[in-house]
Amino acid sequence: MKQQKPRSGGKFTIGVIQMEFSTKPAENMEAAAEQVGKAASDGAQVICLPELYRSQYFCQREDAALFDLAEPSDGPSFELFSRVARKHRAAIIVPFFERRAPGLYHNSALIIDADGSLLGVYRKMHIPDDPSYYEKFYFAPGDLGFRAFDTRFGRIGVLICWDQWYPEAARLTALQNAPVLFYPTAIGWHPREKAAVGERQRDAWVTVQRGHAIANGVYVAAANRTGIERPAPGDDGIEFWGSSFIADPQGAILADGGSATEAILLAEIDPAHLEDVRRNWPFLRDRRIDAYGDITRRLID
Repeated sequence: MKQQKPRSGGKFTIGVIQMEFSTKPAENMEAAAEQVGKAASDGAQVICLPELYRSQYFCQREDAALFDLAEPSDGPSFELFSRVARKHRAAIIVPFFERRAPGLYHNSALIIDADGSLLGVYRKMHIPDDPSYYEKFYFAPGDLGFRAFDTRFGRIGVLICWDQWYPEAARLTALQNAPVLFYPTAIGWHPREKAAVGERQRDAWVTVQRGHAIANGVYVAAANRTGIERPAPGDDGIEFWGSSFIADPQGAILADGGSATEAILLAEIDPAHLEDVRRNWPFLRDRRIDAYGDITRRLID
């Protein structure tokens, strides 16, 4: 891995991929590479795929055989997207099912620079365990902390899905001087709940991330999958709601992928705009870092 050095840069363009996925990893890899190529052709310089892009969202059930989907950090995903990055001269965020050692797995993301080199790995820190999201069965919590990475084009922060609900994760990543936070994601509706609470759920998901953008004065980019995935015929499955988006440091939506189709979202990261927002809303300046010790407690009784 490269040694990271702080760098200041100018504007750069990010791309967010919203995709459907099949049950065949090889097909998903080929389709994802094609989408990354299209995004790069449209001008994207840093491109993000959805969470666990290589398969359908297998965490809908607990099945030890599904550990066979995992790969090491230098496995097929890195081999493919290292070539894709070099070909298109773009940095790529590649979320993958990481096999770290026998019996030890993570929900992770490769950060590959535009020359095809590996800048580093982010391991998802917050692991959910909800109906049809049985991630604790598969993944150990991340142990690398919250990280920022210096790509050829600019510094970026990377988090994954369930991390997006936690203001602490956004804050600690933003404090590493990352002007943009990427959230590769796999989230959707239980079909039986959609009519009653679906819009409320999706609105909460968008709102909390726009809040991270505003509170930290950063851009936020969420890359979700779309389509219905059923672990077995006849199961309800999950209807992934798409709705990938990019928000600016005031929470304004710059690009929106909609809910029902595949999409490529583009937006420009402008450090001058970020600077202007932070001068007028100086939340980082006015933080009372001397008074936050209790934040590490589970609950203040």
